[in-house]
Amino acid sequence: MRNRLSGRIPHEISQLKQLQLLNLAKNQLSGDFPSSLTNISSLVNLNLGTNSLSGAIPSEISRLVNLKFLDLLINNLSGSVPPSVYNMSSLVYLSLSSNNLWGELPGDIGIKLPNLLGVELCTNKFTGKIPWSLHNLTNIEHIRMAHNLLHGNIPPGLGNLPNLKSYNIGSNRIISSGQRGLDFLELLTNSTRLNFLNIGFNFLEGIIPNSIGNLSKGLRNIHMGGNNIYGTIPSSVGELKALELLSLSYSHISGEIPQEIGSLQKLTVLELANNLLSGQLPDSLGNLQLLTKIDLSKNTLEGRIPTTYGNLKSLIFMDLSDNKLNGSIPTDLTNLPGLSAFLNLSQNQLTGPLPTKIGLLEKVAVINISDNRLSGNIPESIEHCKSLEQLSLSRNTLSGPIPDALGSLKGLEVLDLSSNQLSGPIPTDLQNLQSLQILNLSFNNLEGKIPTGGIFSDPSKSVDLERNKNLCSGSSCEIHHRSKLTPVIIIISVITAVITLCFSVGLICYIHKRKGMIKNPFDQSLKRQPKMISYNELCFATDNFNEDNLIGQGSFGYVYRGVMQGGAMAVKVLDTAITKSRKVFLAECEALRNVRHRNLIKLITICSSVNSKNEEFLALIFDYMSNGSLDDWISGKRRHENGMKLSVFERFRCVIGIASAIDYLHNESEVQIVHCDLKPGNVLLDSDMTPMVADFGIAKFLLDSNNEVSAISSTHALKGSIGYIPPEYGYGEKPSTAGDMYSYGILLLELFTGMSPTHEIFTGGLSLKSWVQDQFPTNLEQVLDIELLQQMNNSWDEDKHCNNPQSHMYNCLITIFRVGLSCAAESPGERITIRDALHKLKNVEKILQKLEFVNATHA
Repeated sequence: MRNRLSGRIPHEISQLKQLQLLNLAKNQLSGDFPSSLTNISSLVNLNLGTNSLSGAIPSEISRLVNLKFLDLLINNLSGSVPPSVYNMSSLVYLSLSSNNLWGELPGDIGIKLPNLLGVELCTNKFTGKIPWSLHNLTNIEHIRMAHNLLHGNIPPGLGNLPNLKSYNIGSNRIISSGQRGLDFLELLTNSTRLNFLNIGFNFLEGIIPNSIGNLSKGLRNIHMGGNNIYGTIPSSVGELKALELLSLSYSHISGEIPQEIGSLQKLTVLELANNLLSGQLPDSLGNLQLLTKIDLSKNTLEGRIPTTYGNLKSLIFMDLSDNKLNGSIPTDLTNLPGLSAFLNLSQNQLTGPLPTKIGLLEKVAVINISDNRLSGNIPESIEHCKSLEQLSLSRNTLSGPIPDALGSLKGLEVLDLSSNQLSGPIPTDLQNLQSLQILNLSFNNLEGKIPTGGIFSDPSKSVDLERNKNLCSGSSCEIHHRSKLTPVIIIISVITAVITLCFSVGLICYIHKRKGMIKNPFDQSLKRQPKMISYNELCFATDNFNEDNLIGQGSFGYVYRGVMQGGAMAVKVLDTAITKSRKVFLAECEALRNVRHRNLIKLITICSSVNSKNEEFLALIFDYMSNGSLDDWISGKRRHENGMKLSVFERFRCVIGIASAIDYLHNESEVQIVHCDLKPGNVLLDSDMTPMVADFGIAKFLLDSNNEVSAISSTHALKGSIGYIPPEYGYGEKPSTAGDMYSYGILLLELFTGMSPTHEIFTGGLSLKSWVQDQFPTNLEQVLDIELLQQMNNSWDEDKHCNNPQSHMYNCLITIFRVGLSCAAESPGERITIRDALHKLKNVEKILQKLEFVNATHA
């Protein structure tokens, strides 16, 4: 792991007058783009990419008259691009991707920057049309503008780019119409070096031209899904022998899947989901030895699953769900050694038993074969699926007992066996599955006593045992034996109960006495922490902490993605060079040691050891959250496949989930906990977009009714992050639940406005809260996230839907914003509690659930 520069870019660099190359990429640099750098007129290459620079790009940058390469991608830069940038005629390469830049792109950019070979503007908020002049730059190699707000048609001239290698305009609002709306693709046949093409998730209409097979023989990636594409997939696609990825999902393509796709020997990803494809699955797809992902879900495909699919030895992900497939599940599918992510065969018409060798899928994380017509027993070999996290076999006709072997799947989080014909007792070992969050055994013929430990005793987890009439719990299991008890047994039972009661009372008194003596929850240090993992194991899981696995960084260290037999994980490595890092480590361990809630990040294990240099090494290992942070989604750095940010329903589910987690910390955990750093960056989203509150490095424990705070994590004089810190903390007040409420209120307002409290417009007396307050409640559309407003306007048509859903939605938003403003009140005494906020939001939830159903029904 190399050392990274942090802090602001030193102004002293500007003294290097002869400097031609300045590469500070992939560090931890923050602060504004220093205008002093614009004094180095000799600069030819300036690379500040992958940092945390903020603020605007200075207009003085045009002083760099010799600059050819400007790379500022993956920062937090905001505002519009200074017009002077478009006058830097020496520029050959311009990359501003993954920032928060906006404004209209000038049409004549290609005239003012005639030497451009590459322009990368992806993942910003640029508006206007694709600059027409770019298609006149005959030497240009890269045009990348995906994930913006560009509109209009594709400008003419696309056939004038013989050197073009990548053309990426996906996830915008580009339009075309009519059956020949995709004919512009024919122009790209002149681009013989093209290797990447993305026009997906726009408003393009038409039929894929047969000439697609004439595109560059070096073309490796085609993204065209998420458009109004109809007609069939041309068989000529089989001529693109270099193709590695073909994505045509979320369109209206019909007809059969061409057998010719099976000749694309280099294909690794095939995505044809959510179309109108029919006919049988082509046997030829079994020839694709390099295929890692196949998604053919949500079509009308029929017939059997070809046995040739057992030849897909590289397959990691298979989704054939929501079709009309029939017959039995081929045994060959259980012999896919690489299948580790996803096997989904649900919502088909599959019959017969589950393959007895299903246990050969040792690496798979998710198996979903629900909503079929499967029969027979659940094979005992399922115990060998040690990496399994989710198993759903619901709504079949499976019979026999639930295998005890399921109790050995330690990583299992979701188990759904509902609506079958299963019988016998519930395996007691299921209560030992610490990861299990959802258990649904309803609508079966189970009998016997319900286990009492683990998930069965945890109200924060979901257990559904409905319609199993022979199940019993507690005294109800013994009622039919009571008449047989002799007086002697009754006397012995009474005596035993009295002795047990006395012992329990004594134990409780002792525990209370011990609690009264507690001064510091860390008195026992690491004695009660989870089983630790070794440093060498973490090195192996993260490929020696390879930079390619770095997924985040913060004040106290780095976060890496790691992979072990149990699946993906996030490894938070504390920077032990920082004085307070050990206290942060201990604080987070203690805070997460006993908390269990579906919306709190789960601590899997820890590492307290020494590294290869014999230096102290501290790390916390968590579940890997595949959808990043809430901040990523608010800022637009992450989006759905259709190019959209979070919907109003998804945002509200985040609000509810976070509030539920805070309610647990404030009111239901063994010791009251104040998080102290609530912000979107500390809320992570799992694969189902469920919010998880994370980062307890500066959490505080409130040990008595006077809110006396234990000194266990004194990391900063001022607790929290700028913009989310309650005002009273600035006056020396101790952390409190009311402080968390202020942070939660700001988070809520940010989530629905899309505006960070530290945005540059909030200066002087203007803040995020006052900005919203000024427009509340009559002009909320003035502060609502513009993309959210557009989504809502596109979703609701009052002429088609009854009961005026737009009015209901607006009323819901008023309540949501009112809760946010009430939480963020200036005075702690004026803020509502999390329990009050949650109650108000739950009332909104009922209305939104109905609106979501109406919206989905009429979509």
